[in-house]
Amino acid sequence: MASHGRKYLEAKKQVDREQLYDPIEALKLLKSVSYANFDETVEVHVRTALDPRKADQQIRDVVVLPKGLGKQVVILVFAQGDGAEAARQAGADFVADSDEIVEKIQGGWTDFDVAIATPDMMGTVGRLGRILGPRGLMPNPKAGTVVQPDQMANAIEEAKAGRVEFRLDKTANIHVPIGKTSFTEQDLNENLVAFIRAVRQARPAGASGNFIRRVTVSSSMGPGIKVDPYASSLTL
Repeated sequence: MASHGRKYLEAKKQVDREQLYDPIEALKLLKSVSYANFDETVEVHVRTALDPRKADQQIRDVVVLPKGLGKQVVILVFAQGDGAEAARQAGADFVADSDEIVEKIQGGWTDFDVAIATPDMMGTVGRLGRILGPRGLMPNPKAGTVVQPDQMANAIEEAKAGRVEFRLDKTANIHVPIGKTSFTEQDLNENLVAFIRAVRQARPAGASGNFIRRVTVSSSMGPGIKVDPYASSLTL
């Protein structure tokens, strides 16, 4: 296991590992112990009591973070005809309406953050599954990234505004970014609240009791800080 540097260890000393912090206090502490010389991403890690092997205990959904992600979101759209034109007018960074971009992706190119597709292009997209899938870039109707041409502008607007897809991984955890350390703790808290509420609303049929076991926030380089998952702001 790699050893942590001095700055990380100093930051870790300021965090009580046994305490469940109020969300706003956790985020204030996260910002105060941030030591990197770049604007770190703030991440949320949710440990659940779900069994990812069971079909009725899966979670996969999206949330639009009210304060965005603090980054420019690069969008690729798979579409032709009206869908391609709608994508360009709505500000898509790349439009795959020919074989050129498809061939680039087959060669390993994935310099984009979100992929959106019209239904008629899913046959083409399916051939790219081995590349897009592991990177979380595969368009999916449930995630709002497979849309009709007349829905394209709204899908792109939401993606650029801070729409985040979340899903249960093989270890029963959910991980998402909720902003940058340059955000105020109030803005980070708004995004955190929106995300945790979305997870609760996506409660699968097979979940029993309080299926959220632990919520931890951290910056890219910093130590984890445990948040009280049943703080009033997260359960309303």
